[in-house]
Amino acid sequence: MIDYLIIGSGLAGIAFSEVALQNRKSIFVMDNNSQNSSKIAGGLYNPVILKRFSEVWKAEEQLLLMESFYDVVESKLKTKVDFKKPILRKFFSVEEQNNWFAASDKKTLTPFLSTELVTKKYSGIESPYNYGEVLQTGHVDTEVLLKKYREYLLKSGIFTESSFEYRVLEIFPDHIRYKDIEAKNIVFAEGFGMHSNPYFRHLPLDGTKGELFIIKAPELVLDVILNTSVFILPLGNDLFKVGATYNWKEKTNLPTEKGKLELIDRIKEIITCDFEIVEHFAGVRPTVKDRRPLVGTHADYHSIHILNGLGTRGVMLGPSMAKELFNYIENKIPLDKEIDIKRFLPKGQK
Repeated sequence: MIDYLIIGSGLAGIAFSEVALQNRKSIFVMDNNSQNSSKIAGGLYNPVILKRFSEVWKAEEQLLLMESFYDVVESKLKTKVDFKKPILRKFFSVEEQNNWFAASDKKTLTPFLSTELVTKKYSGIESPYNYGEVLQTGHVDTEVLLKKYREYLLKSGIFTESSFEYRVLEIFPDHIRYKDIEAKNIVFAEGFGMHSNPYFRHLPLDGTKGELFIIKAPELVLDVILNTSVFILPLGNDLFKVGATYNWKEKTNLPTEKGKLELIDRIKEIITCDFEIVEHFAGVRPTVKDRRPLVGTHADYHSIHILNGLGTRGVMLGPSMAKELFNYIENKIPLDKEIDIKRFLPKGQK
């Protein structure tokens, strides 16, 4: 009997797999490759919500944990996935500059917002009001991470690419059985695919569709991540990842003409040089209306757990949420009430 059967190998599934393995637990991972939001994600980690100038929930704690987490993963995979890189916010007015400096005086934001304007001029961008720099930032190459980690799991004989059949799951008081797999616990980390899960589809997981581009812009010279109405992430060889849109109504992985036009308009607000769209892709982010992840154990089945709802900040949230769930299952350490799925139970059942 293994310790954990894990369903899903996006950012949430990989994070839990790695936490379990680091704690010497046996696992098996299944994924049908139907969800691609982790694969196409920008992978940015940024401790500040720049639209509202507020700190990301528990940002310092998440940044500290993710640094050591990805160091271990890079060593295991023998592949670089975590790239520390400044994020700059382009200012469009003196008022935006003033708002930045006012925000940098906030106690929670002082560690993350530089008070020195970045005056460097980048080819292909007009910036008369300069830039503000966010500190402790970078990006994780999610496509490489997912590909290499799945290869590692496959090579270890603990991964299969197949769909999970819920009706086949057998539940016992202290374990579960799925076909020929017996496990003490099963963790569902399915992203937006949770809506097909009979054990957790009552939870208010919303899907936010995002569309992104890979563009080629030879005249754009950029060695930082630019983040305004969209982010522009340099990939090398004159290529840049640009995103993302937010669509709360449509729930498909198909790119749209509307999304394409929206991204083009936003890019033209930021850069002045020509660009070519090399690739246009889309995915549905697993988001929750209260902006907190879905972590916890089924109310009736103590071997069935969930790790979901990481939203747009999966590379930051994944390691810390996986650790919280693991400690809850193994060490009976209570979950933070803000992430525990019990918050959605009727008042009399909490």
